Amino acid sequence: MVRLLGTDLPRNKRIEYALTYIHGIGLTSAKLIVKNAKIDSQTRTDDLTNEETIALRDELEAIDLKLEGDLRRFNGLNIKRLNEINCHRGKRHRNSLPVRGQRTRTNARSRRGSKKTVTGKKK
Repeated sequence: MVRLLGTDLPRNKRIEYALTYIHGIGLTSAKLIVKNAKIDSQTRTDDLTNEETIALRDELEAIDLKLEGDLRRFNGLNIKRLNEINCHRGKRHRNSLPVRGQRTRTNARSRRGSKKTVTGKKK
């Protein structure tokens, strides 16, 4: 099992897709990292040698992206700042409502949670 930046990469996946399990790395960044580390894109995570793993680790350290804990902390501090200045987006975050203008009357179930029926609502 390969472990990079505190994340276990899934077994038996192509290395490009396995790298996307690291928070902050998408498919485009993963392809670039694999190319710069001079690893075949068809290689599976189970088939990585120690030298290839070290090359991946070095490439991840050299890239100028915020990854894993740093990125999570950065996003958390941004949301905390919005809450503290009491702006509209901060209020929406605080009340667990959609932040970017989506409708909430009928949708937004993933953000608001499951339905809570109100009893005794007769006309």
